[in-house]
Amino acid sequence: GTTGQPKGATLTHHNVVNNAYFVGRRAGYNEKRTIICIPNPLYHCFGCVMGSLSACVHLQTCVFPAPSFDALAALQAIHEERCTAVYGTPTMYIDMLNHPQYKQYDCTSITSGFVAGAPCPIALCQRLVSELGMRDLQVCYGTTETSPVSFMSLRDEQPEERIKSVGYIMDHLESAVVDSEGIILPRGERGEVLVRGYSVMKYYWNNERQTKEEITADRWYHTGDIGVIHENGSLSIVGRKKDMIVRGGENIYPLEIEQYLFRHPKIEDVQVVGVPDERYGEVVCAWIRLRDSEGDITEEDIRDFCKGRIAHFKIPRYILFKKENEFPLTVTGKIKKYEIRELSKIELGLEQIKRRVDHFNGEWVFDVQAEKHSAKPRG
Repeated sequence: GTTGQPKGATLTHHNVVNNAYFVGRRAGYNEKRTIICIPNPLYHCFGCVMGSLSACVHLQTCVFPAPSFDALAALQAIHEERCTAVYGTPTMYIDMLNHPQYKQYDCTSITSGFVAGAPCPIALCQRLVSELGMRDLQVCYGTTETSPVSFMSLRDEQPEERIKSVGYIMDHLESAVVDSEGIILPRGERGEVLVRGYSVMKYYWNNERQTKEEITADRWYHTGDIGVIHENGSLSIVGRKKDMIVRGGENIYPLEIEQYLFRHPKIEDVQVVGVPDERYGEVVCAWIRLRDSEGDITEEDIRDFCKGRIAHFKIPRYILFKKENEFPLTVTGKIKKYEIRELSKIELGLEQIKRRVDHFNGEWVFDVQAEKHSAKPRG
């Protein structure tokens, strides 16, 4: 439920057990003993399938710090149980690394880790390697509808290469990137990411209409994410279709701006959304959480940091400084973009301006009810 109300993805034993098995194999669980700290809730695919079930299939040890995510409990578990691997979303890792008591705990037992659930900024991945010792950090990508992992890093890649993408398609799955007409695009071109294979859910529970919109007759699942499959087969996620900002005909993906702003040494967390504007239709709004006191940096400082580095129309019109507990999260630790968008409109007094979505230079055109098409070969 990061883009709206959650739907019931109906998964089978065949879906989840196979995904758990192949995730574990790519993680090397069949080759070594691992003590895994799993702070993720078990009612979510991340903690349940990718975490505990994958560990159990490969006879590994699971450590559950608390019933729900607790940064301090996770640090204590790593320290006391000498965990060698950790699972987490970017937000969870940010909270752990910046906990006031972080340095009181010995985390030197960690050699590997997994980040999934949301796009992870490269700067944060670098901190996980340098500060938490995750030399074998692996990035995973997927959705509950795909049981959940569709792409995952390979262990034979260098860490600096792994963090540039979300990895490679999992064994026995197919992937494609398509344009707005459902035409499969060649490698290197940007489009919507599709997945097909054993991991795709049967249907949405009691929702035939939504099922037909998301899964084609030939079983391609539309992820709703925009990405690029590179020549080497790795996937980079550019953003979500529903998150895309259209400013005066220019298509803007929030993830690109977030990745850049994360480079600022005083920015701890950032989320970018589009808010209504009478002239441009939408403009960029950034929620920013600082590492130290709010008085250390101003809105103009942020804009100066962006000037000449990202396109002028991507520089945030609005910058809202927020505290840690002001970022709306799902129960599984993911950012609720749609709530940030609505809260921003209220705070900025923009509720009466209607969002306008334009078509520009053959790029994506969409609304909430955007029609999905079957994937078919070009030509």
